[in-house]
Amino acid sequence: MKIVVIGADGTLGKAVVAELSPRHEIVPVGKTSGQFQADIADIDQVRRLFDAIGQVDAVVSTAGHVHSGPLAEATPEKYAIGLRDKLMGQINLVLVGQERLAPGSSITLTSGVLSHAPVLGSTNAATVNSGLEGFVRVASAELMPRGIRLNIVSPTITQETFPKSRKAFTGFDPVPAARVALAYARSVEGPETGQEYRVW
Repeated sequence: MKIVVIGADGTLGKAVVAELSPRHEIVPVGKTSGQFQADIADIDQVRRLFDAIGQVDAVVSTAGHVHSGPLAEATPEKYAIGLRDKLMGQINLVLVGQERLAPGSSITLTSGVLSHAPVLGSTNAATVNSGLEGFVRVASAELMPRGIRLNIVSPTITQETFPKSRKAFTGFDPVPAARVALAYARSVEGPETGQEYRVW
């Protein structure tokens, strides 16, 4: 399969590429790096990205930024960071992908444990992750008649990023990014749709 990996240079993206590349052709995409570059929060850039890459069999997104900080200091502008980047950025991939992907293709998005496990200062992430999970549940049903599968991976904090976030994630059990990558492989290579793969 020809698989586009958005966020291929990130911690999760690198693990996904390492897991899938022995079996598939990987097209790495980043905002400023990779074989192709695109800001997925800009739907016109997403359209140009799909035009440039051509026909693909799967899209995996491990990209998206959110705002972290106390609710008392939150502003609409700070909240817009996650809503625009991680939420709408990944939704843009589906909006454009549904027009470009052939039957039998798949799209895999990324949410995260913060939609289920409260961490102080993470309301933006919790809002965005919950929104993505709800979107996938409904959108997958609408894509199913066209033969396009849509799933989402919800990872906990990874071992690779845990040292920088240890204080916020006290009591969490970090997992290797390579273990999270197995969930993306299951989504891409398996038969399921509308699934939230929790790697906690």
